[in-house]
Amino acid sequence: MTDLTAYLRERTYPGRGIALGRSADGKKAVIVYFIMGRSVNSRNRVFAATDDGIRTQAHDPAKMSDPSLIIYHPVRTVGKDTVVTNGDQTDTIRDALLAGQTFAAALRTRTFEPDGPNWTPRISGLVSPDGSYKLSILKSLDGDPSCCCRYFYEYEAPKAGMGHIIHTYAADGEPLPSYVGEPAPVAIGADDAGTLAEQVWAALNEDNKVSLYVSYIDLATGERDTVIVNKHNG
Repeated sequence: MTDLTAYLRERTYPGRGIALGRSADGKKAVIVYFIMGRSVNSRNRVFAATDDGIRTQAHDPAKMSDPSLIIYHPVRTVGKDTVVTNGDQTDTIRDALLAGQTFAAALRTRTFEPDGPNWTPRISGLVSPDGSYKLSILKSLDGDPSCCCRYFYEYEAPKAGMGHIIHTYAADGEPLPSYVGEPAPVAIGADDAGTLAEQVWAALNEDNKVSLYVSYIDLATGERDTVIVNKHNG
């Protein structure tokens, strides 16, 4: 099992990524979400805190050319659950949960992003108050947009200091190749959000990293320790 930061250092362009797991002391659920960018439009973003999570917004509105796939709520709380995704399917999942439906049922109404030839996967996660979590990826079939493949993974009893990461791209390229395989198991060595955020931010590629969100949720009290890092404002 590779350390989360070592895993990220080995990848120049994983795109957008979600890592979920348990803190090293076993007392907190861990959420990591990061975005990267190659274009001016993608890099012109920051994370901003909201009442129920975060949203992306333009750092410089004058440079925003197309908001359709880059402005969304990556993280939203729904009761004691936390939804984290790389697109507007956050709201799809939130609305479904509020209506008594499931994480998987919500995502069966969605598909990968309409950004051919990349057909960027939609990645999503759900963290429950007991620390268990789910991950999903919706992707094209080997770059063929006529077929959407939907994968779901559930982790009922996470081990202390362990998590799983999934991200949109396997590597840099033209077109960008989609992530392949199950979420990768990774070690999480930090007991607080500030330490992990510092480690992950340093591990992400300097040229391509844009924003980072790290949150530790105390399993006993539900209290959250959250850190947001944006390249544009430090």
